[in-house]
Amino acid sequence: MNDDIYDDLALERSAKQEFGVDIEIEKVIVRGISVGHSARATVLLSKKKQLYCYIYGHSKLLLNDVKKIAARMGIVVELYFPPKGRPNYFDDIGRERFSLVFPGRKEIHESDIVFYRTLAPYNPALLLVREIREGHIYQADSDARSGWRVATKFAYRRIKTS
Repeated sequence: MNDDIYDDLALERSAKQEFGVDIEIEKVIVRGISVGHSARATVLLSKKKQLYCYIYGHSKLLLNDVKKIAARMGIVVELYFPPKGRPNYFDDIGRERFSLVFPGRKEIHESDIVFYRTLAPYNPALLLVREIREGHIYQADSDARSGWRVATKFAYRRIKTS
């Protein structure tokens, strides 16, 4: 039990330091579930009733990897938090990568960097969850036919107000 409390404090501190987001954890839905060969995820509910997913791993994760992981977990993401102090992080990395591939192009539009934005390194990752599809959160399981099995049942859908 004490380890869980320390994990919660470490998670709150990491969210504040890495992403500049103040999260007061009310309840951890799933803790440290496997979502890949070397990646883990924790899904938590804040005291403001917002659901977050924190994905971390030992290997390099890209935004594209995190998007695939979230989709396979059954999570619909509302917001991918950029690193603290870099609100345009994904766009900046996308422009850099686009310029490396097409050095002669000077005018870069949003539509040009859609793919290159997904190549941004993103480990750890913090996601604001819009909804849990079908009320199930999935975890990676190499023995399962699809490679994923239900980790827990949890119904959540964020309703926007004004």
